Amino acid sequence: MSAISPKTYCVGGAVRDKLLNLPVQDRDWVVVGSTPEQMEAQGFKPVGSDFPVFLHPKTHEEYALARTERKVAQGYKGFTVYATPDVTLEQDLLRRDFTINAIAQDADGKLIDPYGGQTDLKAGVLRHVSDAFAEDPVRILRGARFAARFGFSFAPETLALMRAMVDNGEVDALVAERVWQELARGLMEQQPSRFFTTLRECGALKKILPEVDALFGVPQPAHYHPEIDCGIHVMLVLDDTAKYGRPLEVRFAALGHDLGKATTPEDTLPRHIGHEQRSVGLLKKLCERLRVPSDCRDLALLVAQYHSHVHKACELRADTIVKMFDACDLWRKPERFAQILLACESDAHGRTGHEHDAYPQSEYMLRCARAAQAVNAGDIARACADKNLIADRVREARILAVEALIRK
Repeated sequence: MSAISPKTYCVGGAVRDKLLNLPVQDRDWVVVGSTPEQMEAQGFKPVGSDFPVFLHPKTHEEYALARTERKVAQGYKGFTVYATPDVTLEQDLLRRDFTINAIAQDADGKLIDPYGGQTDLKAGVLRHVSDAFAEDPVRILRGARFAARFGFSFAPETLALMRAMVDNGEVDALVAERVWQELARGLMEQQPSRFFTTLRECGALKKILPEVDALFGVPQPAHYHPEIDCGIHVMLVLDDTAKYGRPLEVRFAALGHDLGKATTPEDTLPRHIGHEQRSVGLLKKLCERLRVPSDCRDLALLVAQYHSHVHKACELRADTIVKMFDACDLWRKPERFAQILLACESDAHGRTGHEHDAYPQSEYMLRCARAAQAVNAGDIARACADKNLIADRVREARILAVEALIRK
């Protein structure tokens, strides 16, 4: 048995959020002076594959042995881990990303803050703990996410380090699954635009999401407000989805709805194709590259294709509306069509001075949808002598139902 008496400390986000008077969601623990054998002897269940992490036998919270890391290869997995009883708490905290996450608390409530995390919390600053920050490109994404969550700014030396990481190709080693994981989390933060503007400021957005980066500097169409470009517009749309607590699917659709207004190396579509179809093409490639889940991908593609239709809802013919309903599979997925309308409403709000405008198109489209849904396809099918004509008859009935509504 080690001569060092094991000590346990609460670390990371739980300590940070408590100091910020925010709800503590999860607690992580570091154990100093122990071994895997000692942990298992106390009933802890080992779960870590890359380094010694254990689940508490009763609370199921994560307890990790204090460790240091050494970079041996590019990417966020290119580390060797050293976890023995002689690793100190200060050494463990030194390997963490930001000073605000490098604060520990002992069993008596005493804070251990060797790197000035409390000072940076009060100042609203994200500052890297050590130059080891540059060894893990995921930390750029995490920093962008914290900026979106807390509204903190970056210390100049930290932002410079992030830029250097991009320049030396460290970001290129990020794997799709981890990028999507952090992107999804960033979209769900309080001010998601900060996630993307941070990445753009350090040059990472052009590497990770070139389709989004290309929107900045592209003028809006003449009938929109010329003082904001397409990139700023998308950021306003994103923050509107956050303001109203929209789900991830709607927020991702907001991010991708206007990609076709810019040109990127990934854009190989003919120039005569409209921006909606260009957006669809770019989105498909983006979703494939990042392995975006199907529910997010499918909604985003529909919003990219049809948001202009929804904006002009009151001008559309009944057959055009029903064709859109068919494409959106309103009949089997009415909740998805409702999400399309939410994304379109945020799109309409994404212009200076229009943040609080009413969006009557949503209610109009829902009334059209209810009229079309009221058509009894079963009755039509039973009355149709030629079964090959059932689909046409149902569609015709739905068009008539929507026409009747429009004429009112």
